[in-house]
Amino acid sequence: MKFTLSWLKDHLDTTASIDEITYALTDLGLEVEGVEDRGARLRDFTLGYVKSAEKHPDADRLRVCQVETDEGLQQIICGAPNAREGITVVVAKPGVYVPGIDTTIGVGKIRGIESFGMMASERELELSEEHDGIIELPSGKVGDRFIDWLAENDPAKVDPVIEIAITPNRPDALGVRGIARDLAARGLGTLKNRDVAAIGGSFPCPVSVSIDADTLEQAPVFYGRVIRGVRNGPSPEWLQQRLRAIGLRPISFLVDVTNFFTYDRNRPLHVFDADKIAGNALRIHRAEGGETLMALDDREYSFSEGMTLISDANGVESIAGVMGGLPSSVTEETVNVFIEAAYFDPVRTAYTGRALKINSDARYRFERGIDPEWTGYGIEHATRMIIDHAGGEASEVVVAGQIPDTSRAYRLDTQRVQSLVGMSIPESEQRQTLTNLGFRLEGNMAHVPSWRPDVQGEADLVEEVARIASLTKLEGRPLPRITPGVPRPVLSPMQRREIAARRTAAALGYNECVTYSFIDQASAALFGGGDDATRLENPISSDMSHMRPALLPGLLQAAARNQARGFADMALFEVGPAFQGGEPGQQQLQISGLLVGRTGPKDVHNASRAVDVFDVKADAEAVLAAMGAPAKVQILRGADESWHPGRHGMICLGPKKVLGIFGEVHPRVLAAMDVKGPAMAFTLFPAEIPLPRKSGATRSALKVSDLQAVERDFAFVVDADVTAATLVNAAMGADKALIEEVRVFDAFSGGSLGEGKKSIALTVRLQPVEKTLKDADIEAVAAKVIEKVSKATGGVLRG
Repeated sequence: MKFTLSWLKDHLDTTASIDEITYALTDLGLEVEGVEDRGARLRDFTLGYVKSAEKHPDADRLRVCQVETDEGLQQIICGAPNAREGITVVVAKPGVYVPGIDTTIGVGKIRGIESFGMMASERELELSEEHDGIIELPSGKVGDRFIDWLAENDPAKVDPVIEIAITPNRPDALGVRGIARDLAARGLGTLKNRDVAAIGGSFPCPVSVSIDADTLEQAPVFYGRVIRGVRNGPSPEWLQQRLRAIGLRPISFLVDVTNFFTYDRNRPLHVFDADKIAGNALRIHRAEGGETLMALDDREYSFSEGMTLISDANGVESIAGVMGGLPSSVTEETVNVFIEAAYFDPVRTAYTGRALKINSDARYRFERGIDPEWTGYGIEHATRMIIDHAGGEASEVVVAGQIPDTSRAYRLDTQRVQSLVGMSIPESEQRQTLTNLGFRLEGNMAHVPSWRPDVQGEADLVEEVARIASLTKLEGRPLPRITPGVPRPVLSPMQRREIAARRTAAALGYNECVTYSFIDQASAALFGGGDDATRLENPISSDMSHMRPALLPGLLQAAARNQARGFADMALFEVGPAFQGGEPGQQQLQISGLLVGRTGPKDVHNASRAVDVFDVKADAEAVLAAMGAPAKVQILRGADESWHPGRHGMICLGPKKVLGIFGEVHPRVLAAMDVKGPAMAFTLFPAEIPLPRKSGATRSALKVSDLQAVERDFAFVVDADVTAATLVNAAMGADKALIEEVRVFDAFSGGSLGEGKKSIALTVRLQPVEKTLKDADIEAVAAKVIEKVSKATGGVLRG
C-alpha cells in the first residue's frame, strides 16, 4: 500500500515529521517497507535565467541561449518552442543525470556549436507527461536548487511516498483513511471530517439494476446512478500527481476517480458509459458457464459456472469485483456515465480472480473485505468529485439488494489487558482508544465498526488497545511459579518416542529425509494405496495426486534420484504420517529406514558386501529398543506384497500386535520405481508399542543374575517349508522363566535328510535366577523344548 504524505494529511491534521509517522506506523503493525524521497533525483538541478536566445545558424528550430547559472554565463542549445529571452528555467549542468531520458548530461556540439548543459521539461524530470516545452518558473533566484523551489512553491511534486505492508487481517488499512485513523488514535494528530452531503438526484435513473435471487449471497447490494453531460478528459494535476506517485498511470478523469477512491477509502468503484448499456438495465447473476468478455486489460475471458457477472441485454459487461469490460468502458467521448458501488462476497471474488488469473486492485480489496456500510457513501463521494471537476447532472440513486448486517459486539474486560499482554493501561484510556478507532461503547459492550472484519472476539479488543498503546513498550516479566517442585513433562509419550527414534536412526548412520505427503497414484498403489479415499481434490501436480499410504515410496524415490546422480550407497530414514484413508484418524505415525548399495567403500583392510536383511533387522531392533519396545518379541511372516515374500519379517507381540516390519523390498516394486537393488528397509509403528505400566522419572533397577547360565544345542529335522522362526518361537515358549534366548546357529538340507526335508539347529540359553540348575532341571527343560518344537512343526530331534 503506497500513499504520499500530503495525501495522508488530507485526512490527518498533524505536524508530525515523516520519521515520527513512519515509526508510529510500524509500531502500530503497519510495517513501513520504504520511504521514497521523490526530491532526491532533483537535487542537482538548479535555476537559471535566459539572458538571450538567438536562432541557430544551421537549424531553424534550435536556439543558442546564453543562460545565467551559479557558475556564470553558460551557452546552452535548446530546441523547445518556448526557449526565449527573459525566462527562469531549470538547468542540468554537465555531469547531472536526467531521470526522464535516462542520460547523464555532458558537453557536446550541436550542428558545430558547443552546448554546456540542458534546460529541462517536466517529463524529463518525471514531474508530469508535459514535454511541449521547457519549464518556465514565475520566480526564482539564479543558482538556487530546483528542489528547494518546489518545496516552497509546489510541494506535492516532491512529496515523499510511504509504502507499508498490509497483513490480510487489516483490510481497513488499504485506504489512506484507515491509516490516518490509526495514527490519530495513537495521538499523532486529529482525524479530519471528510464527509460530503448527499446529492439529490434531479431525474430518475434511466438504468435499472437487479440481482438474481440465487446471487444475493455473492452480491448482497448494488448502488448505481447516472450522471449526464460530463466532460471526460485529463484529470486535474493534483489527482494525476497522486496516482503517479503510487505507481498508477492516469488514464482519464472518470477512470482516475475510481482509482482514487480505491486507495483513498478502500472503496473500489466502476464506471460504465451509460449510452453503451444495452436495454438500459444491468443484471447481477451467476454465470451459466461458457460466457465470454473482452476485459479492460484487452484479454478475452471465458467464465465457469457460478462466477458473479454483471450483464446487460447484449451479454456480460463486467466481472463483479474483479474487472470491468471493454465494450461498456468510458472514453474521452463519454458524456453520460453510470457509476457502480457494490459489495461482493470476498470468497467468491477470490475464487473468480484465481480461476481467471486476474490480479486487480479491486479484486485485492474485495477478497480481503471492504466496508459494506460505506457503499452508499462511496457513490455520493464519487458523484461530488465528478460534478465538481467534470460537470454534469446526477440522477437519483438506484439500489438493488441490501447492505449485509455485520453488526456485532463483545464485552470489554479492562482487566484482560494485564492478563493477556502484561500491560497496565487505565480503563479510561482503553475506552478512549476504542472510541478513536471507531468502536461504539455502550456500558461494557464494544460494538465493532463495519470496516473491521478482523475483530471477532474479546481478545481482539485487547489487541487493539495494546497495539495503540505500543507493544514496543511491553516489558517482559517472569511468570510466578504456581506450584512448587518439578513441572510435569510437556512432551507426550509419542513425541518422546519420535525424538528417540530420530536420534537413534541418525546415530546408526542414517540420513533423515523430509518428503512430500503426496505421491503419484502408481507409487501409492504399490504399497496398498492409491484409491479414491486418499485422492486429492486439487493436486499440486499429477505426481502428487494421492496421500501416501507409507513412507517407503518417498524414500525409494529419493534413492532413485540419488542413484541417477551417481550415489549408489545410501542409508535414509523418515519419520512422519502415512494415510490409510481420507477421514480424521485414518493416519498413522511411521518410522521407515532404507538401505541401498553396500556396507562401505572398497578397502584393503575391510571387506565390502551388499547390505542384507540382517542389517536392517539389527537397525530396526535398535530403534524399537530406543522407543521402549519389549526385548522379547516374535518374528513372523505375512507382510503385504511390497515386501519380498521370503526375505522379510514382522516384529510382533503376538500374531495381531505388529511393532514393525523389516526385510528386502520386493524386486517388482524396485523395478517400478527405478531403484537398482537389492534394497533393504524397515517400517516401525510407534503407536503399537505398549506404554509402560508405571510412569515415573526413574529407571527400573538392573537385574543381573550371579548364577551360571547353561546352553544346550538341539537339531531338528523338519519339512522344507517350515520357517526357522516357528522353531525359535516354539522353543522360547517351553519355559519363559528359565529360557533367556533362542538362536539359530546352523541350517542345511539335502544329503541323508531326504527330499523335502531340512535341518535347523538351535542354541537354547538357560539363565537361572533363584538357584543353580541341576542335571535333572536341565533335562526337564530340554524335554519341554523337544515337545514344543515337535508339536509346532511336526519335526523330530535329529539323531
